[in-house]
Amino acid sequence: MRRPAPAPRAASHSTARLAGRTVSRRSVGAAVLLFSMVIMSLALVTPSNAQSQTTRITKVTSPGGIEAWLVHDTTLPLVAMEFAFLGGAAQDPAGVPGVASLAASLLDEGAGDLDAEAFHRTLADKAIELHFDANRDEVRGSVRTLSENRAAAFDLLRLAVTHPRFDGEAIERIRTAQLAALRRRSTEPNAIASERWFALAFPNHPYGRPVDGTLESVPKITSDHLAAFAATNLARSNLRVAVVGDITPEDLGKELDRVFGALPETAKLTPVADVTPKGLGTVDVVPLDVSQSVVMIGTDGLERQDPDFITAYVLNHILGGSAFSSRLFKEVREARGLAYSVYSYQVALEHAGLWFAGTATKNERAAESIKIIGDEFRQILDQGPTPAELDEAKAYLKGSYALRFDTSSKVAGQLLQIQIDRLGIDYIDRRNALIEAVTLDDLKRVAQRLASAKTTLTVVVGRPTGLSGG
Repeated sequence: MRRPAPAPRAASHSTARLAGRTVSRRSVGAAVLLFSMVIMSLALVTPSNAQSQTTRITKVTSPGGIEAWLVHDTTLPLVAMEFAFLGGAAQDPAGVPGVASLAASLLDEGAGDLDAEAFHRTLADKAIELHFDANRDEVRGSVRTLSENRAAAFDLLRLAVTHPRFDGEAIERIRTAQLAALRRRSTEPNAIASERWFALAFPNHPYGRPVDGTLESVPKITSDHLAAFAATNLARSNLRVAVVGDITPEDLGKELDRVFGALPETAKLTPVADVTPKGLGTVDVVPLDVSQSVVMIGTDGLERQDPDFITAYVLNHILGGSAFSSRLFKEVREARGLAYSVYSYQVALEHAGLWFAGTATKNERAAESIKIIGDEFRQILDQGPTPAELDEAKAYLKGSYALRFDTSSKVAGQLLQIQIDRLGIDYIDRRNALIEAVTLDDLKRVAQRLASAKTTLTVVVGRPTGLSGG
């Protein structure tokens, strides 16, 4: 189950999986120690190059044919693994959204011969962190452990992905927490806006269904739904793995087979169609008695594999990707004082590319804010940025890239995402050069490709003055 978020960005573990657990002093100590993994990751970073050399990344293939990317580093006696099973909530049964989310939340709630209490006690006793989560396109997991407890950590992970229990008590406990989270989100403007936007943009498509389900669907999820999801979605064919830390390629190969080798060879995924957002050109108002209206503006964008994605990324940074220098910040906040925060960003789902902008403002100024954001969208697409804006964007995007690698967990997460996006093992070394190569002519050309972004689907949650819709 996902952490509530104001927009469809990356999500993490949720309240549901934390419900009813106890935290030992050893697990707290582990959290402090894991924070110190920043020291290890600094060995991977230089000021001029985000992760130094691609040669630091080893592609490991286990004897059984399971692949992982590894950064072997013995600076600290720790191992961090990030992994994903492609498919995610898009594989939920059409009438029962929330299955992937609930199943992911239950994978560490007992497995094999260990019930939930015994499973969590073993994690705490060995200072092991193990989490699972689901988003629209993947079920993700992470393991963090001291080297001396690596065998125990991987044993627990093996049980979780190959022999999940889905016990009745655990299902009801996590279901109750998930329903409580859904009730809270039903009054949160950001969550309402995001869910409403996706429902309107993708009717009759898996992306239009809420990842965590609904108050009506979650009570209908049975143990059979959960077991079926695990059986069809957790397989070797759709598995991606990244590891950072104190483990050799040879040992990792053995562990990959031990942990994941018993999974089915091929996932039985339901095909998901590529899709573009519907409802562009409309404004939908969701009435809610709050002092500020939350505005979510979305439109068509580029998928991650599109060769112009990086150029669009630079263009978006100039529009609204920078906290203090973007056009939206200057026009909406500095020039007019309409909102404290305003932003734009790209979302590259597996089957759709999207471009969003958002803000929160006084009800009586929502219409004005929407107009200004729309004007800035159209202006940058019609005229393109200035040379100074391009130079500033390049400097920021290149210089800040190293911040994505300032902990071992972030390194592993980046390696995993690069695999999911199919960017190539040398992408880290190539990425800044791709940014630097973007020209004003490139930006103008891509702006023409994105001309449809002038037409948006806007969702407003609140009591905006002078707006109607929905």
